[in-house]
Amino acid sequence: MAKDDEMKSGDNSAWLQSYIDSPEKQKQLYKKTLIVVIMSQIFGGAGLAAGITVGALLAQDMLGTDSITGIPTALFTLGSAGTALFVGRLSQRYGRRFGLSAGFLTGGIGAIGVVMAALMNSIVLLFIALFIYGAGTATNLQARYAGTDLAGSAQRAKAVSMAMVSTTLGAVAGPNLVEFMGDVAIFLGVPALAGPFILAAAAYILAGLVLLFYLRPDPLLVAKAISNAEKGNSHLKSEENTGGLPKNRKGIWAGAAVMVLTQFVMIAIMTMTPIHMGHHGHDLQAVGLVIGFHVGAMYLPSLITGSLVDKVGRAAMAVASAVTLLASGVLAALGPADSMAVLITALVLLGLGWNFGLISGTAILVDATSLDSRAKTQGTVDVWIALSGALGGGISGMIVANSSYAFLSIGGAILSLLLIPIIIWADINKQKRAS
Repeated sequence: MAKDDEMKSGDNSAWLQSYIDSPEKQKQLYKKTLIVVIMSQIFGGAGLAAGITVGALLAQDMLGTDSITGIPTALFTLGSAGTALFVGRLSQRYGRRFGLSAGFLTGGIGAIGVVMAALMNSIVLLFIALFIYGAGTATNLQARYAGTDLAGSAQRAKAVSMAMVSTTLGAVAGPNLVEFMGDVAIFLGVPALAGPFILAAAAYILAGLVLLFYLRPDPLLVAKAISNAEKGNSHLKSEENTGGLPKNRKGIWAGAAVMVLTQFVMIAIMTMTPIHMGHHGHDLQAVGLVIGFHVGAMYLPSLITGSLVDKVGRAAMAVASAVTLLASGVLAALGPADSMAVLITALVLLGLGWNFGLISGTAILVDATSLDSRAKTQGTVDVWIALSGALGGGISGMIVANSSYAFLSIGGAILSLLLIPIIIWADINKQKRAS
């Protein structure tokens, strides 16, 4: 087995220099990084699916009320906010490998805590464990950046999409294993609704171990070394030395806004859909099917979305996100609640709109940042994405309890339209040409 570059004795500058001097080695590392990220995301997707499928139902079962069933989603998205900042800063200093593996392993510990809380019927432990479980959610999203470190501007959205589409395998399988994992949980003497979190614990831990052992050499460390070498050559000073400051603040604000708004709308509507379905006679298998289609739409179109974002443009796809979310909200609000076809279509559109927004927003953000501060900035932005999800999940239950699921869906549809003036204000196509 070949000796790992990062584990060689002596000065690390030798192996870094070999990548600086060889575009071919850079391409090989780019491809290897995508493969490793894809492997980790398959496991990460399965871990992610547990919380969004049965988190609210588990809380409903333990609390005996609907009014605060959005709290679990709020908690694990709030936990993901703190982790996003931690993973971003850890990655900026030590590389993607340590930041991402630490996040996934922490999420696995949280999932184990959820199972223990269900076993002990402890609401306090449930809430604490869900908060820690959120680390996996944050890391699952942060992993999309790893593929962009060595990608050119024309490859960035495609690199993001390859990381995201691999999440589909685990994320779609997860909701459809709800009933099976419930049987496993009962066999082990654990409440059925905790079953998916057993799967989540194993999946997140495996994702963390894959990154820890195989994401070598670290793509961010190599990309920073290449960038620093280029800045040292007078004829290659095309990218200003920002001293750690972002290249383009307007682009950062726009990219962040696109991702924050789409996350808020998606989480708010998605969180209450299982509760809404339960009130209209749908069983757990039907809930798993709808959420499975939803999660599939969040990730599966990513390869096509990535190519469209790179070719058609960031701005056009951000606007497409707004229009798709609008259609989803209107259909969810006005369609018959007993129709599986309508629910699946509405949730597919919800996932697709989120997909358009996340990939276009990520590409806008990467275009707007320099390697001196990229991972740190990405972590900070993902904090706001997570907080918006926490807010959406937290208030969704209260909105539905005091009005209706239709009111929540229409509100999300209208809010998504704010993406259009944001894109016009930022003039993203001009910013892309200048980056």
